[in-house]
Amino acid sequence: MADPRAFVSFDFDHNERHRNLFAGQAKKDSPTPFTVQDWSSKATLPQSQWETLIRRKISATNMCIVLVGRSMSTATGVAKEISMAKALDVPVFGVYVDGAGSQTPLPTGLARNRTVEWNWIKIAAAVRQMMGEGKNA
Repeated sequence: MADPRAFVSFDFDHNERHRNLFAGQAKKDSPTPFTVQDWSSKATLPQSQWETLIRRKISATNMCIVLVGRSMSTATGVAKEISMAKALDVPVFGVYVDGAGSQTPLPTGLARNRTVEWNWIKIAAAVRQMMGEGKNA
């Protein structure tokens, strides 16, 4: 499998540490046959600049991976990123982080059956599925 490019969507206020751990493990330690390239935004930006940057980054990726934390219901930017990904025909799936699980509220646009626990075997299966669905596959 070619190395997929993933936009990692996360709650900037509550899950930046989890994004850093996820991206680092995906590059180094995961027992999966791929490398996820983290194209997420690394800083807070004015809204118009943020939307332009994020839309451009998402359009250049194969998938959007949403890190679903316990405070996801307050992360309005995540719902916007999911909406942008869908409008650009970029497949989306979620990974539970920070003690989140099947009872955690999901952001608008993310399906429960497309959200997996932080388990690299399950993540690898989701990536393979997304690579078969996306416009950049």
